[in-house]
Amino acid sequence: MIKNLGIGTGRRKTAVARVFLRDGSGKVVVNGKDLPQYFVQGEHAMMVRQPLMVTASENKFDILITVEGGGPNGQAGACRHGLARALCQVDQTNYTALRTNGFLTRDSRMVERKKYGQAGARRRFQFSKR
Repeated sequence: MIKNLGIGTGRRKTAVARVFLRDGSGKVVVNGKDLPQYFVQGEHAMMVRQPLMVTASENKFDILITVEGGGPNGQAGACRHGLARALCQVDQTNYTALRTNGFLTRDSRMVERKKYGQAGARRRFQFSKR
């Protein structure tokens, strides 16, 4: 049986990620694919790995992530948030390093809803005087 050392839930915009840390050699699997295959843009893959770099635990754990909702940017942010939480669960000494880099803070910025009588959230329909 595979034992999870740490479990973290990460959220960003409308994306939610569940992160499972296991003993291993640093392999990251997102929704059944390797990290570079799932996050094709390098900056998104790097964003997910940031908590590992900060805590110097890049080759200590195998990471299994299931993420859904949102787009690639939101999903990468959710994965980073969840991974940071899981790393805190494994070793409490990681907390200060992750907190100072802002990886434990849930980014609360969400898309503003569209209002009735308007073209978008804030955009109005064109005004006609006559």
